Amino acid sequence: MPRVSPRACFALVRRGNHALVLLGIVSLTSLSPNRVGAQRPTLSAATRQYVSVDSSLVALTNVRVIDGTGAAARDGQVLIIRDGRIAAVGPAASTPVPAGALVMDLAGKSVIPGLVMVHEHLFYPTGPGVYGNVSESFSRLYLAGGVTSMRTGGNMNGYGELNIAKAIARGDKPGPWIDATAPYVNGPNPFGQMRALESPDEARRFVNWWADQGATSFKAYMQIHRDVLGAAIAEAHKRGMKVTGHLCSVTYREAAALGIDDLEHGFLAATDFVADKKPDECPRQGGMQSLTALEVTSPEFTALVAELVKRKVAITSTMTVFETFTPGRPLPPGIDVLTPQLREQFEQMQGNLAKVSRSIYSTALPKGMAMELAFARAGGLLVVGTDPTGGGGVIAGYSNQRALELLVEGGFSPLEAIRVGTLNGATYLGRDAQVGTIAVGKLADLVIINGDPSARIADVRNVQLVFRQGVGYDPQKLINSVKGRVGLF
Repeated sequence: MPRVSPRACFALVRRGNHALVLLGIVSLTSLSPNRVGAQRPTLSAATRQYVSVDSSLVALTNVRVIDGTGAAARDGQVLIIRDGRIAAVGPAASTPVPAGALVMDLAGKSVIPGLVMVHEHLFYPTGPGVYGNVSESFSRLYLAGGVTSMRTGGNMNGYGELNIAKAIARGDKPGPWIDATAPYVNGPNPFGQMRALESPDEARRFVNWWADQGATSFKAYMQIHRDVLGAAIAEAHKRGMKVTGHLCSVTYREAAALGIDDLEHGFLAATDFVADKKPDECPRQGGMQSLTALEVTSPEFTALVAELVKRKVAITSTMTVFETFTPGRPLPPGIDVLTPQLREQFEQMQGNLAKVSRSIYSTALPKGMAMELAFARAGGLLVVGTDPTGGGGVIAGYSNQRALELLVEGGFSPLEAIRVGTLNGATYLGRDAQVGTIAVGKLADLVIINGDPSARIADVRNVQLVFRQGVGYDPQKLINSVKGRVGLF
């Protein structure tokens, strides 16, 4: 996450009066009256307290541009933001700075598109099988970590999740643009916060009800039956919405035939290769054991990949949550923002894990990475998210940066990992004409990073400033507003 010190500063030039000022990022607000253009949100006072840059015309100079397409980084660039959109980008020699622009000298820094992450949550595990609503704190942390667009991969909060998405869109609260899923679409299940849908008709009513309430996508879960899933997918598609799934009772191949749009957790949730798999039943040990024994180059796996690619089913990588269950892995970043009780709870779990020399995840984690790489190399649309569930430790914002690092560990280049976390997510959400790459006309959803993540992906943690629709948010202020209290709100 951001490494911002009091000495971190930008050179600012207000060309209208030729005054040169050196200011820390925190003090930029005083220079930036709230001049809102047609594409920029009207910010509430509660939101403005986290804003560092709010000018209708901004010039980022001497910056390294990593545009999200996978193309090589370009040094010495100028990027012009006008009324919340990218107005120009190019070499300094051919990209003039408009008169009156707020000029930010970003020598030594990089700009990437805002992250577009597609398996996020606004809840967090607060006890055995219980998830607390942390919409307020997590939405701030996502933004602080560079996430400017996200899909919630399942809803435990009902209207709370839909309403905060609307509040952020209005400018009432800080946070990313949110594709808010409805409550989980599931069959009979043991989860106290999920409804059990027992028929196709019930599934259709459920989809239409939540679509009418403002949900913008759906997620199926582990105990769903094929007829219920098929009905939910068909009804969602009628409403122009997509359906993803963390499946178990239904195989990936079956779900693809039913028209599902996305499958969560890479291939580690697939039950296609379980020898005694029964229709519409989740195997007692899930599918992970069968996957660890499966070679990535096997005919069985390559055939499944080919089927998913043919049917244009996306796959979501969520290696951050699996890493928390794997012995010998580094402690996840960001746990210091949790309440002391939740932090202690997670550290105790990690202490117990440290005593385990090997677990199924020791094999599953690298195997899952290899399968995702093979899927992408075969032409599949790989997207990425973090899944802040499991036993905890997957913290909004921090984990999104870690997700890119894990993609690189799995064999992607840093530029490819950035593309997965930006353009691929935007493509899946159908928003690639607006966000996901740095290009003229797109929304100015941008992340300023100290360093060069195209060469060292770990630099993605050095977030200095996050622009959403041309408004620059101070990541440290966002973090400080929730530090030590995540789990309460």
